[in-house]
Formats: sequence, structure tokens, C-alpha cells
Amino acid sequence: MSNQAPQTQKQQISYADCGVDIDAGNAFVGRIKNAVGSTMRPEVLAGLGGFGGLFQPNFAGMTEPVLVSGTDGVGTKLLLLQEYDLPHVAGIDAVAMCVNDLAALGAAPLFFLDYLATGALKGETLAGVVEGIADACKTCECALIGGETAEMPGMYSPGHYDIGGFCVGVVDKPKMVDGANIADGDVVLGLASSGPHSNGFSMVRKLLQLGNADIRNDVLSDGSKAIDKVLAPTRLYVPAINALMQSGIKAHGFSHITGGGMFDNLERILAEDLAVTVDVSSWGVPPVFEYLLNFADVARNERYRTFNMGIGFVVILSESDADAATKVLEAAGEKVTRIGHIHQRDGEPVTLMG
Repeated sequence: MSNQAPQTQKQQISYADCGVDIDAGNAFVGRIKNAVGSTMRPEVLAGLGGFGGLFQPNFAGMTEPVLVSGTDGVGTKLLLLQEYDLPHVAGIDAVAMCVNDLAALGAAPLFFLDYLATGALKGETLAGVVEGIADACKTCECALIGGETAEMPGMYSPGHYDIGGFCVGVVDKPKMVDGANIADGDVVLGLASSGPHSNGFSMVRKLLQLGNADIRNDVLSDGSKAIDKVLAPTRLYVPAINALMQSGIKAHGFSHITGGGMFDNLERILAEDLAVTVDVSSWGVPPVFEYLLNFADVARNERYRTFNMGIGFVVILSESDADAATKVLEAAGEKVTRIGHIHQRDGEPVTLMG
């Protein structure tokens, strides 16, 4: 007599029953091929779909090419971008946060990869993200050579996704801008931001909550819609910095004003014996920050440590080169303001005045 229990019929399931649709994933890849293809550079050896992106660099004209890499995400701004259905902005932000960091060393981006994770693949939304990535890559002459779209039901709630970006660029070592040449008397130029960019959004969301704000309908003091400025894509500084690097004007320091604001991002490029004084009245506070900061009492230093407050990128160079550099940057589309100067340190590394 057998001791085995009688076999019951097992439920038949597929991967789609578990929330992962391979066919939809393949259709998504097919949809984004044109967007990805529009970013290609001559150095790219294979299109989308391989196990790895192939890039054969051409460093002719460089004496000591140095590869520069960076990775970043969009942070909690994604929660608002998802709430207001702005996937294209999420894609631009993912690129901008990476390539602007590379530009802070004087490096030009070569190629970019993304990691896009979601609970359930919604082709329309995720294609919007990738199309935003592609548009930003084209602006920066950077190839989108690969990525990963991970469908993970149970990991992310319905309608939510997360994105990470990865970028590699190159700079000729003798021309690399690492802050080592910053000197007493140098001038600090500020390049205008488009808004909060992708930093400080945990505070942005708290401020909007405290003010019962309606960014879709609220209007700023300059007449623009709050949503257009609060959730504006991060500005891409690569074209302007590339133009400056190619102009022959020697920059001594660059800084991408991200998390930590003016304080942390200027201090990180200064030698221990140097300091910077920034006149915050030189550019004025953009209406989007007036709007956000009206909802709560935020101390001044906290504001400038959390937000860029209107300056998204900084260029430091000799006084004698400041006017010429301003012309190059403005010709590349930037709004440029002289915001401060470098001096010997006798106190704090970064001082705000005005």
C-alpha cells in the first residue's frame, strides 16, 4: 500500500500572471528605438538590444585623455513628476544630474545608460521617460547606448517608477578643471538655474503640503504657472561649458550647485587656505523660490544649503578673463551674473552676503 498522498492538479501560471509581461517589454524596446537611435555618435558600434553597449572612442587631438564617470537619479521630485504625469522631465533630469557633474570637471559626455524600474510596465509613461533621456542626450551630444527596464511587481506601487542614470565622459588631463588653479582674487560667475532642478524636493513637497498649494493652478509673481517652474527640467550646462572649454579661456573651477547648495558645492572645490564670498543680492531670488518659501519659515542659510536659489552652475576664473567668459557663456544661451570672489580664508569657507 502506497503512503503517497494523491496528487492534486497544479495551477498553471505564466510570467504574465505574476505581473511581468515579456511581450510588452519587447514592444516597449521597439517603441523607443527611434529615440535612442537619434542620439548615436560615430563611435557607437552597435544599436539597442545587445548585452552591452559598444563604444570605440576616438581621442585624436588629446594628449592625455581621462575618462570621467558619474551616476545619479532624480530623487523625490519623481513623486511629483508621477503625480502630474511629466515623464519627459524625469528623463531630462536623469541625464542632467549626471552630465552636469561631468561638466564640473570640464569633461564632455560620451555615452549614457539608464536603469528604469517599475511595478508594472506602462509603455506610454516609460517611453516618455526614455524620450526625455534621448532629447537631453542629443542636446549634450551624448550617445544613449543602453539601459535596463526592470519590471518588478510588488517592489513598486502601481503607477510608480524609479530611474538611475550613468554617464561616461572624457577630458584631456592638461585641460581638466579640478579647482587646483583657483587663486585669491578670482571671480565667481553664476549661471542661472531653471528652478529647483532635482534637489531639495523633500522640502519642496513639505512646503507645498504646508501651504495647501495647488501648483497646477497657482500663478507666480511673474505670471508663470507654478507647475512649469517648480517641476521645470534641470538645466543642461554641457553645451555652454563645452563652448567655454573650446574657447581657450582657462577656467580655474567649476561647481554644479546640487544637494548642499552654495555652501557644500563651493567648499568642495576650494583649497584649505581659500574662501569665497557670494553676494546673494547680485542675482535676486527667482519667483519660484519666493513662492515655495512663502509657505514656511526657512532660515536663510537653510535655503541656500537646500536649494540652488537661482544659480545652478558656477564658473571661477581670473578677473581678466571674466568678461570674455561671460560673452562665451551668454552666446551659448546662459544667463550669467558675477556673484562673488575668492579670497584668503580667515573664517568660514563660504560666506553669503547681501
